[in-house]
Amino acid sequence: MKIDSIQNGIVIDHIPAGKAMQVYQYLKLDEAEGSVALLQNVPSRKHGKKDIIKLDGVTELDWNILAFLAPDCTVNVIADGNTVEKKHLKLPETLTDVIVCKNPRCITTVEPGLHHIFKLANRETGVYRCVYCESAHN
Repeated sequence: MKIDSIQNGIVIDHIPAGKAMQVYQYLKLDEAEGSVALLQNVPSRKHGKKDIIKLDGVTELDWNILAFLAPDCTVNVIADGNTVEKKHLKLPETLTDVIVCKNPRCITTVEPGLHHIFKLANRETGVYRCVYCESAHN
C-alpha cells in the first residue's frame, strides 16, 4: 500500500492500534478541509502494531483531545514537505466538553448547557474526576 507524503499538514503517529477511528471521530476529521488518510495496524518495532493519521492541508487540532485519547502519540507538523516540528503530547490537566459525567446525580445531567469539566486526578493511571461531583473517569 502506498500513501503519498503530504506537503503541508499534520501526521499523527504511534496511535495505539485500533484507536485511530476514535481519534478521527473525536477530532471531527470528517469535517476537515484537506485530505485525511487513516492507517490501521501498521507494523511497529516498539509496539508491534500502531495506527497513523495523515492530514494534508490541516494545521490546527485540539491537542487536549488528542493527548487524552492517545497520550503517547507523536505529532509531526509538516510544511513544504518537511517536518518542521515534532510534538510529544501529555495528558491535559483539564478536559472541557470532551467526556461526559456518568453519575446520574451530577448537576451536569440535570442542568442543560453546563460544561462537562474534568480535572486530571492521576497522571499515571489516566484517571480524571468531574469537578462538580468528583466521579472518576478513566
